[in-house]
Amino acid sequence: MGWFSSDIDTFDELFVHTLQDIYYAEHQIEKSLPDMIEKASDAELKKGFRMHLKQTKGQIKRLDRVFKMIKSIPQGTKCPAIDGILEEASEIAGEIEDKVVLNAALIAAAQAVEHYEITRYGTLVAWAKVIKRNDVAKILTLSLKEEKATDKKLGGIAKRKINAKAAARKLKKPSRGERAENAMLAAAAGIPAI
Repeated sequence: MGWFSSDIDTFDELFVHTLQDIYYAEHQIEKSLPDMIEKASDAELKKGFRMHLKQTKGQIKRLDRVFKMIKSIPQGTKCPAIDGILEEASEIAGEIEDKVVLNAALIAAAQAVEHYEITRYGTLVAWAKVIKRNDVAKILTLSLKEEKATDKKLGGIAKRKINAKAAARKLKKPSRGERAENAMLAAAAGIPAI
């Protein structure tokens, strides 16, 4: 069942589907965070990712509670959006060798995830209120507030130090030997010297 599929006929079904979407997303995020923790070289960033992993586990428990409250089985539904965001983050992280630049990329990827979660939780809170489930809205609001706070903390780390450090990194100039080797390779390939 995908967004706007014929399997969703009522607002209640749309609400449950969106709940399943964020449930799946939180589980995928829980799986991805340990890798981000490992790749981060900045101590404050690592600490922030560890804290978010702990929060994510708590958010999953809250979602379990919400499913129980609405008398639905806790389960996720595959979400191509979060899969794409996490896949892109993994690909970019795999392409960056400089650890300082990697920290900036990890923050950008984490903020993309946060923004996705903020949209889902914000929507669910609004919809819960519409269907007169203020008890559910209250629980989901806790997760929404955590996601917004995490996004703000990540932005603060980026602005305070990570982005400036990453921007200051320059490609190291090739050594004299490397330049000579590159010139030989270019000549052998038939590329004229400039």
